[in-house]
Amino acid sequence: MSLHTAVVLLAAAVIGLVIAALTILSGVRPATAAVTGLTAAGASVTVLRTLIR
Repeated sequence: MSLHTAVVLLAAAVIGLVIAALTILSGVRPATAAVTGLTAAGASVTVLRTLIR
């Protein structure tokens, strides 16, 4: 795994965790927050891949 890939995946994981935590704090069920965090992480990979070059 290249350094670029590691940085992108790590940043995506952090974004997903932050979004999931904020969703839980808003009062939603944890399962919904997990799906929201995974969606945010997956969507951010494409954007981060082009931004981090």
